[in-house]
Amino acid sequence: MLFIYLLLSTGIIVLDQWFKWWIVSQYSFGDSQTIIPNILSLTHIRNTGGAFSLFEGQQVFFIVITVVAVIAVIYYLVKHLHESKWLTLGLSFFLAGAIGNFIDRFRLGYVVDMFRLDFINFPIFNIADMALVVGVIMIFIYILLDERDKKNE
Repeated sequence: MLFIYLLLSTGIIVLDQWFKWWIVSQYSFGDSQTIIPNILSLTHIRNTGGAFSLFEGQQVFFIVITVVAVIAVIYYLVKHLHESKWLTLGLSFFLAGAIGNFIDRFRLGYVVDMFRLDFINFPIFNIADMALVVGVIMIFIYILLDERDKKNE
């Protein structure tokens, strides 16, 4: 069963890396193209920080924290695989997102971002970022539901 979750993570990482490669090969840095008017554009940028460009330029910090997080998630997945499919799926998404951005940071020194939401003032992001967010949301939902179940018992 662990194989399926790791395969999912690998698929997300491959999609993320392929899409980043495609953006870099098709768009010059800073170029933008509207995909859905007033909703979504593709914009090739480089992010040396984390979410919302926090800790900009702190690549060693991001590499170390990612390695620690990946080791912790893999350890937890192996030890608690059958605890909850919801939690395991969330951790798989988290793992994919962390590794997808880690590859960029390690290889390039920055993360390639490309999706811009035109209807709100929101940071430009990539597939790995989406996987991280989905994973964290699933983990939080699991924690909230697990705590509720514990209180009901």
